[in-house]
Amino acid sequence: MRIEIPPDCAGLRLDQALARMFPKYSRSRLQNWLREGLICVDGRVPEVRARVWGGERLEMETAPATPMDLSAQAEDVALAVVFEDECLLVLDKPAGLVVHPGSGNWSGTLMNALLHHAPALAGVPRAGIVHRLDKDTSGLLVVAKTLAAQTHLVRQLQARTVERRYLALAHGALVRDGEIDAPIARHPTQRTKMAVIEGGRVALTRYRVRERLATTTLLECRLATGRTHQIRVHMAHLGHPLVGDPVYGLRRVSDPLLSGFGRQALHAFCLGLIHPGREEKMTWRSPLPTDFSALLTVLGSRAATPGADDD
Repeated sequence: MRIEIPPDCAGLRLDQALARMFPKYSRSRLQNWLREGLICVDGRVPEVRARVWGGERLEMETAPATPMDLSAQAEDVALAVVFEDECLLVLDKPAGLVVHPGSGNWSGTLMNALLHHAPALAGVPRAGIVHRLDKDTSGLLVVAKTLAAQTHLVRQLQARTVERRYLALAHGALVRDGEIDAPIARHPTQRTKMAVIEGGRVALTRYRVRERLATTTLLECRLATGRTHQIRVHMAHLGHPLVGDPVYGLRRVSDPLLSGFGRQALHAFCLGLIHPGREEKMTWRSPLPTDFSALLTVLGSRAATPGADDD
């Protein structure tokens, strides 16, 4: 792409001018392209903070590909596709599927599956993944199929307008609805865990009591922010950790029905967002997976399927 920087950008920093000229890309992405030498001004690679005055000749690759991790190779892993068009891919992730390759999970991940399902995602950062679910959390997850769609979705997440609702089975009796506004950061000594830490990142979880059972409470949780392990950390901080949580859960559980559940009882059952292309609200729902539904059934729950009484 070759274009002249317009006069109305005079006096701006280059990254600010680029953000004005190319609003479909985030400023951080444009800054990364500058640092990688993919954008030139008057035949040279400038500093990110360089000033422009209008009239300069800009050369930029229209969609520079971000190199993928060597581990992120296409693999034929089954995906449960709920919705797909030219902009979005909405998936129903099963428990046990890792979203992104990492320590101990270098293959067989959601990213590997995405690169096989839609090879063009190799040109989108993180194969279009804009938010994650923990390995053993099931439910809905959205993937952007283009750079423009990814930027649009990231901005929605930053503006906290993406609707993310979960069903969670917590230990103990919660008698009323509430919210947990407590900052989250990496645990100071156990680096694989997160914790409520003063000075951590802002984290807000709202919850509604869906059903009180003998020794547990079925909750509907809504994320206002998206911190790592947020619902799990917040519920443990409240004194009501999730059933089956191997990291933040109770050390001893006397009820064999609860101790035998092999993962955290957490399911992302509702996802709502503004479609990046159509600019209209879209919402998807996911039924409870078999293991979660079976657990609720044996506990005497009436909520075999989420969302029946939602607004």
